[in-house]
Amino acid sequence: MEWRSRVAINQVVPFALVVLLLFAFALDPDRGFLTRAAPGLYWVAVLLSALVVIQRAFATETVDGGRDGLRVAGLDPAAIFLGKGAAVAVVLLVLEATLAAGVVLLYGASLGHSVALVVAACVLATIGLVAPGMVFGALASGVRIRETLLPLLFLPVVSPVMIGATRAFEAAVDRSPGEGWRWCGLLAVFAVLYTALGMAVFEPLLEDS
Repeated sequence: MEWRSRVAINQVVPFALVVLLLFAFALDPDRGFLTRAAPGLYWVAVLLSALVVIQRAFATETVDGGRDGLRVAGLDPAAIFLGKGAAVAVVLLVLEATLAAGVVLLYGASLGHSVALVVAACVLATIGLVAPGMVFGALASGVRIRETLLPLLFLPVVSPVMIGATRAFEAAVDRSPGEGWRWCGLLAVFAVLYTALGMAVFEPLLEDS
């Protein structure tokens, strides 16, 4: 569906780049602070974009009875959870690669000191955002105020992901990868726990939404 509609390319990517640009305008007088804050600003932009992508992943199911079709298709709910999560994760990873280039160009940050750490942090943080996003997206999709309910449920839960991913990126910028890999351990634990939880609870969430 994304390949046909190009929503992520035409809407989400420009939105995320505008967020980075606004941060640059707001903090440009203090260029040194902008460079130091680049990891945190990067992940804030990713988080806001993830909300848009997750909401769209569930909104598209309301068209032409798509959600009812999923219920009666006889598919394993855990497989639906993993499939939806994988689709959202691919979009976010493409977005993160684009934003990484934007951070380098706009903020003067260098993420190339530890490429393996940056890639691992991105993959683990993406899973850590997508897994709870699928859980709370399914939970909120059945109510009329889902556009405002999802951020209220989702944002507090993923705060450990934001902290861990930001600290891992800071370690990559500061050329101290040892510290960054410890934060990747936190990201991995969070990703595994919420993926397991999502696979366990997605069936009742799908039925009730």
